Amino acid sequence: MTDSLEAELAVGADAFVREGEGLEVAVVGAGAVGATTAYDLAREGVDVTLYDRGQVASGASGRAAGLCYDAFADPVDVEIGGDAIKRFRAFSGDDTFPFVECPYVWLAREGDADRADAIRDQIERMQENGVVALESDADALEDRFPTLRTDDVAVAGIAGGAGYTDPGRYTACLAAAASGAGASLEPNTLVRVRTDPSRVVLEDGTEREVDAVVVTAGAHTKRVLADAGVPIAMKPYRVQALVARAALEEPMCYDASGEFYLRPHPEGLLAGDGTEHVEADPDDYDRGADPNFAKDLLERVRRRLPGTDLELDRAWAGLCTATPDRDPLVGELRSGLYVATGFQGHGFMRAPAIGERLAKQVLGDSGINAFDPTRFDGDESFAIVDGMAIDSEP
Repeated sequence: MTDSLEAELAVGADAFVREGEGLEVAVVGAGAVGATTAYDLAREGVDVTLYDRGQVASGASGRAAGLCYDAFADPVDVEIGGDAIKRFRAFSGDDTFPFVECPYVWLAREGDADRADAIRDQIERMQENGVVALESDADALEDRFPTLRTDDVAVAGIAGGAGYTDPGRYTACLAAAASGAGASLEPNTLVRVRTDPSRVVLEDGTEREVDAVVVTAGAHTKRVLADAGVPIAMKPYRVQALVARAALEEPMCYDASGEFYLRPHPEGLLAGDGTEHVEADPDDYDRGADPNFAKDLLERVRRRLPGTDLELDRAWAGLCTATPDRDPLVGELRSGLYVATGFQGHGFMRAPAIGERLAKQVLGDSGINAFDPTRFDGDESFAIVDGMAIDSEP
């Protein structure tokens, strides 16, 4: 455990008064957000139980890409993204999980005027909100990152507050830290959620009444809440990624015109796209990549990294969650019932900050107004769009 985590646990243990003393909370879903929420609640003295139908990080967190950056233009996203990066850095270490500092580049190609203009506008708004982000032309980009093909680049942004990590190790670390702070971990435990009063129901019918239930069950969140009679405006959708053996140290890159991303990986390179714009069944979806996915994506990656030898190692599919406005649902849905879902593929990279804020809201602080889950009725009709996208809307 890092010095930062040990120090936080020590402060929580020695505090004269902790905000959560006497409260009982059930967190349903042991992914990155759930584990972080449980940790932040436990260190405030809450009696927390973290449930999961499988193992810790066995869902979306275990299949996430591990990109982490603060390249956001909206003030709320800027604050959350920056705080998440700070906590990744503080918690990482040899005994916990790696956080590798790495610049993040996003670019638009010549002929893609709309995305190029959007990137320029986005960078300007980032700078206004205090994000360290630079606009770069093709020549400057080539000088800094000679591995990238740049002759077709119209404009690029470069964010310094970025890096990558192992999502599974992060989640396991925060779950262990939660346990160390006094939380109970209950993996391989399927529970149902009930309201009025807030409670969880175990498979044997045993009910446990608590002060609050926090549902962070990823793609299963919609079904968990529907079973409790609470609809939400969220749809799970399938995405794909691969790991290829290669030599790449930096940067992380999102080719907006080509609609794919890549980052260094301990085994070479990780890349992804493959969003399916239809709702997926979280209990019955194909976890393998489509037959032509890897071949097609590797061809696009080779064009962006022309001097890099790539050899496919593995490819897979996972699930992300969408909402009507592409902002997540985070906060109190009903009295004593909280939720965090709908992150459009950005859930892991924001987990350290989202978990912290969600825990504070359970303890009485105000929530994140822009992410208030009650802004939708839950029966909205909407289309699934890519989570990684460039637009110029403030």
